Formats: sequence, C-alpha cells, structure tokens
Amino acid sequence: MNQNKLVVAIRANSSFIKAAVTIMIALSFALACTSTTAYAKKKRRVKYGQIEITTNPGGFPLTIDGRPEGSTSTTIRVIELAPGHHNLEILLPNGGRWVRDFDIEQGRKLCVNLNYHPKKYTVTRPPSLCPYPVNVSAPVSVSDGDLITFTSDNAYGGSGPLRYTWTVTPTEARIVSGAGTPTITVDSTGLGSQRVTATLLVDDGSGDPLCQQRAQASTNIIPRKPPVVECKPFDQFQSVAFDDEKARFDNLAIELQNAPDSQAYIIIYAGRTSRVGQADRLAKRTMDYLVTTRGIDASRITIVNGGYRDTDYFDIWICPPGAKRPEPSPSVQPGEVQPARERTRPRRPRRRADD
Repeated sequence: MNQNKLVVAIRANSSFIKAAVTIMIALSFALACTSTTAYAKKKRRVKYGQIEITTNPGGFPLTIDGRPEGSTSTTIRVIELAPGHHNLEILLPNGGRWVRDFDIEQGRKLCVNLNYHPKKYTVTRPPSLCPYPVNVSAPVSVSDGDLITFTSDNAYGGSGPLRYTWTVTPTEARIVSGAGTPTITVDSTGLGSQRVTATLLVDDGSGDPLCQQRAQASTNIIPRKPPVVECKPFDQFQSVAFDDEKARFDNLAIELQNAPDSQAYIIIYAGRTSRVGQADRLAKRTMDYLVTTRGIDASRITIVNGGYRDTDYFDIWICPPGAKRPEPSPSVQPGEVQPARERTRPRRPRRRADD
C-alpha cells in the first residue's frame, strides 16, 4: 500500500517536475525573444536623416555646410546628415551657383534633383569699325644724343578712346615723354651707329583682334665725331741766357706736377746765324735740367727740332692725353741760313787789371 502510494506520489511528482521544466523552457525562450527584440529595436533606431542628390548633367562640385562633398552625379548620391538646418551649394559652370537651405528630420529623406540648362543669349553687335589704318612717322636719321619724335595718326571712326602702347628697341633707347599718347620722344644718347625702332599698338578696348592695330617706324643714329683734343700753348721765348731759361723751365715743371697726365711738348728753333747743331744742343741742355734738376720723368717730355727762325727760339706746349701734337712753324728756310763759323783758334785769356 505504501509502495503504491509512493509510486503514485512519484508519478504525481514526475508530472509536476515535467510541467515545471516545460514552464522554465518557455520562460527562457520568452526572455530570449524579448531580449532579441529589444536589441533589434535598438539597432533599427535611426539617428540621422538623408538627402538624395542627382544632377543632369553630373560632375558639379558639391558642398554641404561649407564642407566639400565631392561632385554630383546623374545617379543618386545618398548623404547622411544630422537632423537640423543645413546649407547645400552646387557650383555650376561659368561661376554660377545653386544654393539652398533645408531642414533634415530624423529618419526622413530629402530628395534633390537639379537639371541644368544654361541660358543662351543672342547679342547683336553693331558693324565693326575695325580694322582701321594706323601710321607712325619718324625722322630718317638724327645725331647721337638727339631726341627722336615718333608721331602716330589713325583713321579710327569710333567714339571711344584709343589706348596707345609703345615699345622701343634697342633696350638702351629710353622713352622720355609721351608714353600712352599718340606721340613719344626717345633719347638716342649712346646709340651711335644703331637703329632705333618704335612699335605702336593701338587698341580700342573692345577685345576684337581686328581693333588692335600695329605700326612702326625707325630712325638711324649717326655717331658724333669725338671732340678734338688739342695742346695748349704754355710759353714762347727767345733764347738769350740759360739763367732766364731756367726760370721758365721751373714754371713748366710746376705745371707738369699739377697735371700728372699731361705732357710737355717743346719745339726748339735755331737762329738764322746760329752755329750748326744749335737746336740739338739747346734740347740736350733743356732735357738735362728738367729731368736731373727738376725731377720730371723723361717720358713726359718731348723735344723736337723745329728748324730755323731769326733767333734761337723756344715754343712750349702742354698736351693732355690723346691730343694732337702741334706742327713746327719755322720762319727761315734752310737755304737762307748763314751759320756762324766755328772758331779755329782758342780765345786769348783776358788780361787782369793789375797786369
């Protein structure tokens, strides 16, 4: 009996245990589904909105809120944006811009489609006044250092002002006045033996190439002859006594010292009745005094035999570098000379007063 009760109890308990296990499995499944469902809902929660953009044609630069977002396309581009106010800008050809402000809502999508059709304008222009003749005039030649005047004239029939642009060659040529006007002045200094060319571009500002006219003219530059450098006369005197000559040579030495680049050029003439070789003797004595006594460099002194005059004569010149030397100017021809005879006997000594 007790055994049967135990079996019944066990059976009863077994049924309870089965029911309890079944309830726990169901509860666990329910809890698992609930957890999965909550996670799925959390995953599907949308924090952003979207904007869809297409343009025809594509390839236009795109910015949103000032940030570059690449280029548009003929196919849909989807861009996620935070909810709120935004700015869209599409850069069109020729500097045009398509700008819009819009609001994005969470979980909502905003679609933008832009078809670009540039406007075509027909501009009716009056008949062109171009081309028009332009001429530039200039002298055929000028001397080095002269100012050259280049003058232009044209037959432009328009009412607007013309623009004048001048260029000159060679580069050493310099426009001194008139730039931007129909007439210019050019300095030719230092351009001897060259050719100065002035080229003028005239433009009416319309942008029409036919209204940009060019003309030019040229002038030959004749070189100036270098100035003639001449010697200047310093002293002229008749040879009488060597002591008198020394004083004059002293003045010459001072002049040479004050002008270190100058040269002394001395022409010595023998007298009509002087002894043979008199000019050469005077030349040697003069050179010895200037070099030995006065310390003048011999290379700075030139002494020439000038021929004959009525008396022994000195003609002294000071010559700067490169100066042309003066020519002798004898007044007595060699056939007119009557040289003194050389003494054949020595002079008798003078008697003393007390003899």
